[in-house]
Amino acid sequence: MTISERIFELLAEREMSQKEFSQRTGIAQSSISDWKRKKTNPVSEKILIICSVLGVTPYELLAGTDGEGNRSNPSEVIVIEKASELGQFVCDFLAMDRGTQGRLLGYMAALREMKEEKEAALRGN
Repeated sequence: MTISERIFELLAEREMSQKEFSQRTGIAQSSISDWKRKKTNPVSEKILIICSVLGVTPYELLAGTDGEGNRSNPSEVIVIEKASELGQFVCDFLAMDRGTQGRLLGYMAALREMKEEKEAALRGN
């Protein structure tokens, strides 16, 4: 199955129209129609936004599987909607200077260590 065929299958599963898909991805309706008519595929720059809108990983879109079997490698990509709280956090982080980023990463590591210590103490009781 081609990528474009998977996209249209996912659109049908989600009961999403081509028009809504176009609005949510910013991809022209004519391009989406071309994928269907000419059996062409979207350009690589659009894959992550397509995955975000359809709620699938790039692996699921490109390979047609979830990549969770024992024969495939785990996904190294996380798709985050930019408008979400987490997406805004990532944008804020990327806008910081390297020193501030380093401090924030240090705080996160300390919090992770505290959590692990707490969980270990609870297991010990």
